[in-house]
Amino acid sequence: MAAGRKTGGRVKGTPNKATRDIKALAGKHTPEALKTLVSIMQGSESDAARVAAAKEILDRAYGKAPQALTGEGGEGPVTVVIRKFSDG
Repeated sequence: MAAGRKTGGRVKGTPNKATRDIKALAGKHTPEALKTLVSIMQGSESDAARVAAAKEILDRAYGKAPQALTGEGGEGPVTVVIRKFSDG
């Protein structure tokens, strides 16, 4: 890094070519995938499967719900502990 600024890599806003093609292929199956999720949501005998399908549909329609980060006991700051792993 040169004097606190980014050097190299993609310019901000430039699409990632490695994932662009995968996204395009996946996008072709979106209508069928959504129909499958709706079918599971409406017709599955498993409550867990119906809830999971409904959640996936809502996540795609409205975005995933934010995840709260809280410390121990659900309050205060988050503590991050990094431990060094050693082989035997």
